[in-house]
Amino acid sequence: MTSSARRLAAVIAAVFLAAAPGARAAPLDVVASFSILADMVREIGGERVQVTALVGPDEDSHAFVPRPSHARLVAEADLVVVNGLGFEGWIDRLVAASASAATIVVATATIETGDDHDDDGHSDHGGNGHGDHDDHGHDDNGHNDHSDHDDNGHDHHGVDPHLWQDAAHARAYVGTVAAALAAADPEGRALYEANARRYDAVLAALDREIREALADIPSERRQVLTPHDAFGHFERAYGIVFLAPQGLSTVDEPSAAETAALARQLREGRIAAAFYENIADNRPVERIAAEAGIAVAGTLYTDALSGPDGPAASYVAMMRHNASVLREALLPSPAP
Repeated sequence: MTSSARRLAAVIAAVFLAAAPGARAAPLDVVASFSILADMVREIGGERVQVTALVGPDEDSHAFVPRPSHARLVAEADLVVVNGLGFEGWIDRLVAASASAATIVVATATIETGDDHDDDGHSDHGGNGHGDHDDHGHDDNGHNDHSDHDDNGHDHHGVDPHLWQDAAHARAYVGTVAAALAAADPEGRALYEANARRYDAVLAALDREIREALADIPSERRQVLTPHDAFGHFERAYGIVFLAPQGLSTVDEPSAAETAALARQLREGRIAAAFYENIADNRPVERIAAEAGIAVAGTLYTDALSGPDGPAASYVAMMRHNASVLREALLPSPAP
């Protein structure tokens, strides 16, 4: 075959490939605000999307400071997927600086949280053996009264933005993302919808798995300590109460009085275990645990995945890891 014939054959092959069902000349360029969302987009988009996370594995979205390179990524994107609810306090400034024409997709847009963090239904744990929260600066519902989250643009207005900590909410993320991908790339609609159905089934099974894993933990051992207040939705869904020296954002400053009260509760056994987080400043929890004379039970993943070789390389792996670490720490040791 001559060189001109080979070139002609290559052109014809490229034309047929582009015309094939499900084919796309170039992947849809999607920027996700942080690693958990990026993983969800990849699950739904498959090979039709190229996904970049602005805030990567083991990085803190609350403390994130965008660079010019991030503005370029947003400027070149077809879609920008964000959590919303004030989680990315820097996103509006970044989009404005980038002058991007990308569609902004708010993954939580269809979820009715009913969540004012100072009156959010956590009081239903009062008869479940969780002790009293009033002596460490919490409001009547057992949550930190962190009214100001303006540092670094994080003003949550009393709403807990960590909705992905409930796998049922994550299923709603999937529907929103799939619809946005299909709108941006109609030729890929069938693929996106099929992937979304498959992933939704995985998340429904995950939700059941977590409930079953935590179901037999005694009520008196269902109160734990973490660095920041990221687990409100996990608490409502799965019945583990999370206390923290910091508020909804990792940039909140813990008070000395609250830290001392948490240490007292941990020492007295009213808090069953203490955990690190992969993205937080763990020194307050370390000091509280040391003062109480106990060892920290492990690390939970909250606002970011682990790296690919870690225990939380995907959203599903992250939730399974957290449930497993909680179960191992909170189930009483069998009698000898």
